[in-house]
Amino acid sequence: MNTLRLIGRENPLFGTDIDNYASELSALVSKSRFLVIGGAGSIGQAVSAEIFKRSPKALHVVDISENNLVELVRDIRSTLGYIKGDFKTYALDCGSREFAALMRANNGYDYVFNLSALKHVRSEKDPFTLMRLIEVNILNTVATIHMAREGGARKYFCVSTDKAANPVNMMGASKRIMEMFLMHESLSLPISTARFANVAFSDGSLLHGFNQRFAKRQPISAPNDVRRYFVTPQESGELCLMSCLLGNNRDIFFPKLSEELHLTRFSDIAVRYLSYLGYEAVECDTEDEARRRADELVIKKQWPVYFFPSDTTGEKDFEEFYTGEEQLDLKRFHAVGVIKNDAAVDEEQLDYFMDEIHRMRTQPVWDKPELVKLFNDMLPDFDHKDTGKYLDERM
Repeated sequence: MNTLRLIGRENPLFGTDIDNYASELSALVSKSRFLVIGGAGSIGQAVSAEIFKRSPKALHVVDISENNLVELVRDIRSTLGYIKGDFKTYALDCGSREFAALMRANNGYDYVFNLSALKHVRSEKDPFTLMRLIEVNILNTVATIHMAREGGARKYFCVSTDKAANPVNMMGASKRIMEMFLMHESLSLPISTARFANVAFSDGSLLHGFNQRFAKRQPISAPNDVRRYFVTPQESGELCLMSCLLGNNRDIFFPKLSEELHLTRFSDIAVRYLSYLGYEAVECDTEDEARRRADELVIKKQWPVYFFPSDTTGEKDFEEFYTGEEQLDLKRFHAVGVIKNDAAVDEEQLDYFMDEIHRMRTQPVWDKPELVKLFNDMLPDFDHKDTGKYLDERM
């Protein structure tokens, strides 16, 4: 399947930059030890592959998904084969005591990539999943930075999101707050990050859902008014690798907007996807109609689709990678922009956030309004969009 054409492109984004810095990237990787946290997710697997094919001294991959780690190993062995360096995987939660023991037991890492995240807007639908989102996106990030520093790491990378720029949902706001902590921690360990668009067909994404629905002969559903930027899994791995190895302290990398990178509607991708597989998309007026007509249409090489205007919580009207107040470097790379930052973060504000979260977590239960208020305290311009409807209420 040609992912580029499905998302409306012909050429990869970062080929020129990868070629220009090929020698430098290979030299840095070949003499270094790497830890990839969250390395069995879609972005994590892409980053792991980019590191592996440049023959590192060591590549250790940590993820809570045992099954996805198995697939990562099978995929690497089936495509890239073997290296002389030490390649190991560990089915661990980076917030666990087992992970802390692993960090103490090993010989340290030169570069630590943290790609673990709760990335779905729907994760804010209840206060319990929302607190887990805060734990993964913020608390675990700070904790793993401290472990990386104690282990003598040269650089720490943590993935962010385009939704951190002028956030309208709690997921994006959590990543913006995470960036604030990164800037503070960068005073004692060099750190860089990246904001990028939707990763096409990444696990759990709507496009990945197209594959699942097709395999199960179920209708495909998508909003017809939401436009998003898309990168391929390989491009996500390349952007993270360049940010970590080529970025300066506190740099945030992002894809430059160009003729190649443009906004695309989910519904348009759905039609192209079905056409690629040899099926004609047949629009239905309701979810019920789409479900009811599935068997009837599929045997005629047609596929029921239900397209609808978006009305769920946290959906941003348009995607952006930076705000008007951020300082940009658009000259260093061909297809990558860089947000330049200083470490001017209010330490008392960060302490306040941590104190409030720890206070809430000592309570038997907590509620969402209290968490939303805390986020508003941290981000006064946070424009939280809560419509009372969530993606779990959609097909």
